[in-house]
Amino acid sequence: MESSLRNSVLLRMIFVVVLVLLLLIPQVMIESMITERQQRRDTVTDEISSKWGKSQIITGPFIVLPYLRTIKNEQGKEYRIVENAYLLPKILNAGSELIPEVRYRSIFEVVLYSAKISLQGEFSMEYLERLQIPPEDIRWKDASLILGISDLKGIRDTLNAEFGGKSLSLNPGVSCQNLLPVGLSSGLDISSSSQNHKFNIELLLNGSGEFSIVPVGEQTAAGVKGKWGNPSFLGEFLPVKRTIDQDSFQAEWKVLHLNRNYPQAFTSNNYKLDQSAFGVKLLLPIDEYQKTMRTAKYAIIFIMLTFLAFFVAEILSSRPIHPVQYTLVAVVLLLFYVLLLSLSEHIDFKFSYLIASISVIVLITAYVRTMLSAVRSAIILGSVLTALYIFLYITVQAQDYALLFGSFGLFISMALVMYLTRKIDWFALGKKEKKL
Repeated sequence: MESSLRNSVLLRMIFVVVLVLLLLIPQVMIESMITERQQRRDTVTDEISSKWGKSQIITGPFIVLPYLRTIKNEQGKEYRIVENAYLLPKILNAGSELIPEVRYRSIFEVVLYSAKISLQGEFSMEYLERLQIPPEDIRWKDASLILGISDLKGIRDTLNAEFGGKSLSLNPGVSCQNLLPVGLSSGLDISSSSQNHKFNIELLLNGSGEFSIVPVGEQTAAGVKGKWGNPSFLGEFLPVKRTIDQDSFQAEWKVLHLNRNYPQAFTSNNYKLDQSAFGVKLLLPIDEYQKTMRTAKYAIIFIMLTFLAFFVAEILSSRPIHPVQYTLVAVVLLLFYVLLLSLSEHIDFKFSYLIASISVIVLITAYVRTMLSAVRSAIILGSVLTALYIFLYITVQAQDYALLFGSFGLFISMALVMYLTRKIDWFALGKKEKKL
């Protein structure tokens, strides 16, 4: 069997193909390890965020007006129940300044922020006419102002709130949890004779990762700025203006009530206000786990190209390479991804990639030099590995063009193989095997 494997090109080709298929198992294990480390990073992020303040979504303010509604039971008897009417502001101007900072837990980084938020606008009581509720059925004394804050632990200081020129004291808890589960509320002093009410709310809020605003105004104008050079704008609406510098950003939104799926006044609590939210996410400059995972996705193709180079060198030099030697080289190629993962958790990805790739190239080149006793073959294979790692790095960095680079890279590789083996008489190799 050993003699047949040594002398048969076909058997060695079959072995290489089987080995590549078996390497799918450790490739999946490596990807699982990357995912596990990423989940560990996310767990640490959640732990810090839960104490500082999670992603924040600001909803409101809006007014809740309880009213009496007459209904009939199955026997036709009338009785009255209390329901809520919701009134959203006519104008909402929301200005926010994020002050980011990076916190560390072990080897992991977490982006936190402190937000200075100013909410100004005006309510118009004319919207109530659309609901056709008799003014005498509205319980004006039980009216309340609601402000939604997704994580109350992030509130840093006492809120300054004014409504109709009077100060308000906002307290935790809302009376409309089906519409808004978490937030602050305050009683209001309004009556049926009131028409327009201006409001002003200022607060300091801690959060992490994302900051969003729900456009509850008939006309909502929002601005967010901060000293962070890697923002990602998210949600249902993109900013109409944005400026991103190396270490800061500024964005402005303008949203009309026509752009969302709920009116300015309603009685149903089935609307999902936060589905229309928009805002910004503070990204870390480098996500080493994402880049390492993208690199690992190319592992099998990378190993196949390396084995192909080995196989061509074997045919051209007429020096058979033992299956154990193929296996050892495969293990080293897989160790590259483990080295890359462990290094990238401590230093920049580009330096991690450089150290890991040089280590693997030097080790395999030295091994081939000893294995084939040929300096020229070792230099050629080392050059091929260098070209492959450079190609892989470019492909990983160019995310939008990864498929384009990958397909052209494979085409060029196959063209080189066809060129180098164009004069080989494969039938002659088979006859030579039979003689041996």
